[in-house]
Amino acid sequence: MVSDRVKLRLEGASQSYDGERWQFRELDLELRAGEITTILGPNGRGKSTLLRVLAGLLKPSAGSIALNPQTGFVPQEFSGSFPYSVLDVVLMGRARHIGLFQTPRKVDVEKAMEALELTGMVGYAQRNIEALSGGERQLVLIARALAGENAVLLLDEPASALDLKNQDVVLSLLATLADRQGLAIAFTTHQPNHAVAVADKVLLMLEWARTVFGATDDVMTEENLEALYGLPVRSATLGNGKLVETAFVPLFRQRDRKGNRP
Repeated sequence: MVSDRVKLRLEGASQSYDGERWQFRELDLELRAGEITTILGPNGRGKSTLLRVLAGLLKPSAGSIALNPQTGFVPQEFSGSFPYSVLDVVLMGRARHIGLFQTPRKVDVEKAMEALELTGMVGYAQRNIEALSGGERQLVLIARALAGENAVLLLDEPASALDLKNQDVVLSLLATLADRQGLAIAFTTHQPNHAVAVADKVLLMLEWARTVFGATDDVMTEENLEALYGLPVRSATLGNGKLVETAFVPLFRQRDRKGNRP
């Protein structure tokens, strides 16, 4: 069962669409209040599938899950058939608080505006969502989840299409939501340095449905990342004084001076 500290729990969970190829097997995972969990893995390894299980959108093939009804899911993109305003999109996050066939109340609009304020998007409330940049739309989708007053926030590659500055904006926001709002957060990414920047815990989705889960410093090693991505990865300590960070660098094949691949 979920508790004040543990907001969502998987126990011995396994997932397969055909009973032969498994995305993950016998996975134990807890999402705790005030903690960020980053899920890393190559394409097709099951990251998005795991998020759907955590969100209650997909039932695991085996094992159990203690779902949290206060869970917000943030997809990679917003797809709508109408030119919704930013405020309309965020109000969609209030769906479970608004009765069937009812229109949003004053309190719903207030909660939506509070979420936009928190994400720095309140000045865009009346703008068309389609007119925004990718980074701005991502912040609106996060505001939509926050407007629902959720205890758990699940995000599918929230920074995948963003430039470096907007990646920093999104990651900083997630850290603030965990630290100040006490949310339990999990997000998928292809970037190991996103995990190093904000994650308390990391889940690596390896080949053959194997997983490694634990504290960021324990899991994020050169050996584990090489096994994950299938190419050499090196760590480097960067910065000086109080601003010192560890970063991971993949060693891609490079062209020699004659333009040939080694």
